[in-house]
Amino acid sequence: MKTDRIRVLVVDDSAVVRKVFTEELSREKDIEVVGTAPDPYVARDKIVQLKPDVITLDIEMPRMDGLTFLRKIMKFFPLPVIIVSSLTKSGSETAMDALSYGAVDVLAKPSVSYSVGDMGLQLADKIRAAARVNVRGMVVKKRDTGSVVKPRSLALSATTNKIVAIGASTGGTEAIKDILTRFPKNMPGMVIAQHMPAKFTASFAKRLDAMCAIKVKEAKDGDSVTKGQALIAPGNYHMLLARSGARYYVRVKDGPLVHHQRPAVDVLFKSVAKYAGANAIGIILTGMGADGAAGLLKMKEAKARTIAQDKDSCVVFGMPKKAIELGAVDRVTSLKDIPKVCFDMLQGMSS
Repeated sequence: MKTDRIRVLVVDDSAVVRKVFTEELSREKDIEVVGTAPDPYVARDKIVQLKPDVITLDIEMPRMDGLTFLRKIMKFFPLPVIIVSSLTKSGSETAMDALSYGAVDVLAKPSVSYSVGDMGLQLADKIRAAARVNVRGMVVKKRDTGSVVKPRSLALSATTNKIVAIGASTGGTEAIKDILTRFPKNMPGMVIAQHMPAKFTASFAKRLDAMCAIKVKEAKDGDSVTKGQALIAPGNYHMLLARSGARYYVRVKDGPLVHHQRPAVDVLFKSVAKYAGANAIGIILTGMGADGAAGLLKMKEAKARTIAQDKDSCVVFGMPKKAIELGAVDRVTSLKDIPKVCFDMLQGMSS
């Protein structure tokens, strides 16, 4: 019988985790756990048999690790995969690898198994976002784009008082990488909110720092926003722009979830509108939901320039779509063209 529910396969070597995930997700009317698997070999057979819409995948498993299995899935049977990894430094690095190999999202698994149920709502939201991802299209785009484009130099004058703010969710880690690796060392200071769990953002920033001409780091409370550096909001904390005289800096703080997220793009964008105004550029990238749309509108109303990623290059055309519908966007463009559009805007602001 045909169903509109999202069909999920849970792959994890822990029987407790499989049981809890199944129970938690069964509470959601639009999600159905069609099967579970204790290792990739069992999962492979169940993928063929059950044809799930989304897979949740652990990393450390017997017989074959999750990362190797993910690469096989993307090669032979592309499906939306959510990585569920433990809160360890090595796990975070592995999750970054998984995103680069085609996983659409990551979720931090609590170290204590009985608390896994606490993540049920967050996992359900990520499953809904993942179900909308065209993974086959993602694989084709990765093949087409090939190697990372080296940053090209661009003379920018009087940019030290400018701010570039970027917000993203599902698919955003790769989109942010594609943009930042094209930015030169003399870019204005950047502040970035990517929906990502605690512990993962430090590894994400470290990886970007090794790939980019600019410096990239996970933000700490009070960090200055300086030329040639991007600050990534730490997972599970909001990041806001602030100003003391001519110096921009960030505040990293706790607070309620906004659009079910922390860090929230709206929180960052609204603070940029307040403290940078016409000296800022806002960029909203791929992601499910409406986070960032209202904040980007605040930026535009404060005379900032605004950019949205277009539908064809988005993994999930949710956040940019909402921002466009609100009238918050000056330019809608493909991911590959965002750096050039940003450069052009910066030159216009400097002239």
